Amino acid sequence: MMGLIGPVGPWELILVLAILLIIVGPGKLPSVGKAIGKSLGEFKKAKTGEFEEMDHEEKIQ
Repeated sequence: MMGLIGPVGPWELILVLAILLIIVGPGKLPSVGKAIGKSLGEFKKAKTGEFEEMDHEEKIQ
């Protein structure tokens, strides 16, 4: 089953990066990338914590 977006090719990625560069500007682009990276890291932590919590609950039962 394919998601709503579908496969993202190199041209789509270049287009998104170009639009981001126009909107944010070259000076703030590194800080935006850092913020996105932090957000993804926190999301992964939360997801992993949720799975660990589910595993712990299954072991108790």
